[in-house]
Amino acid sequence: MFVLFPHFIHLILSLFVQDGAAVFMFTVAELSAVAVSQMTDLLYTEKDLVTSLKDYIKAEENKLEQVKRWADKLDLLSATAILDPEGFLGHPVNAFKLMKRLNTEWGDLESLVLSDTTDGFISNLTIQRQHFPTDEDQTGAAKALLRLQDTYRLDANTISTGDLPGVKHKSLMTVEDCYELGKIAYSDVDYYHTELWMAQALKQLDRGEESTMDRVTLLDYLSYSIYQQGDIERALEFTKQLLALDPEHQRANGNLKYFEFQLEKQKKAEEDITQKEKEGGKKETTKKEKSKKKVSIPQVPERKKYEMLCRGEGIRMTPRRLSRLFCRYYDNHHNPMYVLAPVKQQDEWDHPYIVRFLDIISDKEMERVKQLAKPRLRRATVHDPLTGKLSTAQYRVSKSAWLTGYEDPMIDKINQRIEDLTGLEMDTAEELQVANYGVGGQYEPHFDFGRMSDVAAGGATVFPDVGAAVYPQKGTAVFWYNLFPSGEGDYSTRHAACPVLVGNKWVSNKWIHERGQEWRRPCSLNETD
Repeated sequence: MFVLFPHFIHLILSLFVQDGAAVFMFTVAELSAVAVSQMTDLLYTEKDLVTSLKDYIKAEENKLEQVKRWADKLDLLSATAILDPEGFLGHPVNAFKLMKRLNTEWGDLESLVLSDTTDGFISNLTIQRQHFPTDEDQTGAAKALLRLQDTYRLDANTISTGDLPGVKHKSLMTVEDCYELGKIAYSDVDYYHTELWMAQALKQLDRGEESTMDRVTLLDYLSYSIYQQGDIERALEFTKQLLALDPEHQRANGNLKYFEFQLEKQKKAEEDITQKEKEGGKKETTKKEKSKKKVSIPQVPERKKYEMLCRGEGIRMTPRRLSRLFCRYYDNHHNPMYVLAPVKQQDEWDHPYIVRFLDIISDKEMERVKQLAKPRLRRATVHDPLTGKLSTAQYRVSKSAWLTGYEDPMIDKINQRIEDLTGLEMDTAEELQVANYGVGGQYEPHFDFGRMSDVAAGGATVFPDVGAAVYPQKGTAVFWYNLFPSGEGDYSTRHAACPVLVGNKWVSNKWIHERGQEWRRPCSLNETD
């Protein structure tokens, strides 16, 4: 994409440059009657040792059987995933479960086989674990799932069964997975999602899914999260279900009394209000008073507009406006590069004017850009207006890298192509930025950026103020000006990157500064032109 900002023009290049044995020894010296009588005790001791040894062997065999089942499951999963790594990790459940396996389950396996004599495996696992995801990574993957759930209005069962649009690798969530999501939400004092996922875990248990989770734990979280949301009656109902399973549960017994007290207090307060209304009567509003009341049109919050557009809802152009949008062959005013082979251009929106250039970068070039960017990808930062420093932020979740022309001739070629397409000077432009948005990756409404590349679902660039939504499309570039020719900012260009629901989005951005464009895009006498 190419875009003009206050102080710079922005190009957003829509790239698909778019997851034991025991040994014991003893010595016998002189034997005597006494010694023999003492050794009879040793026979019983040995018998006990043999029994213990058999128990140990049985335990080790069970352990090995668990390890074998785990290995077979992971072998099958890896064989499927490795055929299409990006497609597989494009499914948010697969991404979350990978983080969970490496951060939690492999650690459990390590503990299971820690007493094994295969020191090579333990040593290797210990070395490899330093490269595994952390608790923070696992929490991030879980929060990405919750963000997608809210933005795209997905119920917990849809996510748990993997029924997401455009998925290649359907993945089911276990009771433990649902519990983990609910627990992370609970730690974040997010009782709404805690309820959703603890309830989903219970549903799956009720359907007969095998699990090590017990209903008592799930009901404990569920009842408390419901209480925190103000529904005391339902919280009491689930607390009673918990106590039916575990009558001695200390916290539940305390909660039962407290919830009953609060519910009685709530009902009494409601009865008092009803009684007062009966005694005093309701004051009827006169026609004159009604006429004085102003009819206020509720304003839709920007966040809600943003999420509606991400779901494909919101403003639709009138037929008259649509009739003014065209597709064309474009040579940028007879630019020598495109006179014989003009590029395909299509209008995406009328105000702000947004255009898309099709097929302007090849698969080979995209792969090269990705190859150059991957080793340098770092968590994207934003400018902190208070400190003046760059920092990470929850509203921008992506990784990015910067590529310069002197590093690879292909980057120079891409920069020149941008100049030919836009007619703008590149000497004062920013370096080419490459950004990668994985599952749940997003950038909330702001005044400065764009993207593009095929993804299975989600990942659109939306303009909440005007209702425009521009969807990722491999190998295309989207361009707009963020500034009027006067240098004043066009506030209608405020835009956002929707979270990626399924897939893996790569985008390359080019910010083109207004400085240096004096002869290519001269000022107008009218500041709103």
